[in-house]
Amino acid sequence: MTVSLLEQLIDALRVLPGVGQKSAQRMAYHLLERQRDGGRRLADALAESMERIGHCKRCRDFSETELCPTCASSARDAQLLCAVETPADRLAIEQATGFRGLYFVLQGRLSPLDGIGPRELGLDLLAQRLEEGEVRELIVATNPTVEGEATAHYLAQLARARGVQPSRLAHGLPLGGELEYVDRGTLSHAFGSRVEIRE
Repeated sequence: MTVSLLEQLIDALRVLPGVGQKSAQRMAYHLLERQRDGGRRLADALAESMERIGHCKRCRDFSETELCPTCASSARDAQLLCAVETPADRLAIEQATGFRGLYFVLQGRLSPLDGIGPRELGLDLLAQRLEEGEVRELIVATNPTVEGEATAHYLAQLARARGVQPSRLAHGLPLGGELEYVDRGTLSHAFGSRVEIRE
């Protein structure tokens, strides 16, 4: 029994995160009914992106070239290296802060149950980079999940063993939030990670 092109399109759209059968069906119908030109542009962009976008050999971020523009820039501070879980996390930090250092994109977090260990995260490459002696601080910007915390602990050990100072992004109360509405885990972590008020 052959599968129709429409069924193939719907099934292909389901590969996207958060897209179930109904959403994929709605997208497919929309493209076919109203956006055929947009659908062709989407197909072309997808095909070219899958073919040409790889990973930067230095930081593992997505890149069309051997070195991404951030790693290739001489204006960045090579002494500061920020380790993030995903390219989306790197982009969030880049857009929200004035950080002018470099990045290392793990492309995940340690999760032995899912078969994700140090090798899958490129930690051999990170260790090699830390051993070069240029990096003086490794800023660990993993998410505050169980796996993210385990990854942060591992990265801190990796950095210390190579004479690099590890630091961790602060976690806690959102600016403008009220204590009574903050979840218990966040409040507990913020309370335990309190810092001295300086003049």
